[in-house]
Amino acid sequence: ARLQPPVFAGGSARYWLGTDELGRDILSRLIYAIRFSMMVAVAGTVIGCVLGTVLGFIAAHFRGWIDEALMMLVDAQAALPFMLLALAVLAFFGNSFVLFILLIGIHGWEQYARLVRGMVLSATSHGYAVAVRSLGAPPIRIYARHILPNIASAIIVSFTLNFPVTILLEASLSFLGLGVQPPLTSLGQMLGAGRAHLINAWWIAVFPGLVIFLMTLSVSILGDWLRDRLDPTLQRR
Repeated sequence: ARLQPPVFAGGSARYWLGTDELGRDILSRLIYAIRFSMMVAVAGTVIGCVLGTVLGFIAAHFRGWIDEALMMLVDAQAALPFMLLALAVLAFFGNSFVLFILLIGIHGWEQYARLVRGMVLSATSHGYAVAVRSLGAPPIRIYARHILPNIASAIIVSFTLNFPVTILLEASLSFLGLGVQPPLTSLGQMLGAGRAHLINAWWIAVFPGLVIFLMTLSVSILGDWLRDRLDPTLQRR
């Protein structure tokens, strides 16, 4: 007969990181949870980056009342505690995986919008943009072929610096039970499930928390390295 895995067992030769209250292998669940946490974080960060970049270009191109309206929306988003907004939306509309990713994607878009707007306004006055415009190139070609490649490094750096924040946001919502729902799992969900067993089975919560810490630390170090390599103002020092 097949032996059932022990419940609340510590590390062993068969279960390196131990088992949880249902006898599930912590290491296997961690590998599975990392995939979903990274997928949510990457998708959410990409959505926020694309949304903020597009709105930044729109604000810089049209200016006037459109620019003012978008900047007012940016200020409102920055002033509103996003955690309260996420809790209200998930409580009102219910929880689904697609809605959760879209909600994560809304977070941080105002940073990209403000950054891209300022850089586009500055780039349009540079010589290369003025020369291309004088040759009769349409605005979409100027933005896509000339301005965007010149500001892409700053957007990439902002992406890598915002990515750890997105990981922590996903972990926080899943920790509260409002993120990824069973049978799916994530690091925040594992951390939340293990908080009730810190006395008798500390490894259930400690190992997911350690993985979250290492993930955010490594991405933050990568973001600092990219900033040092791609930022021309730092390269002159």
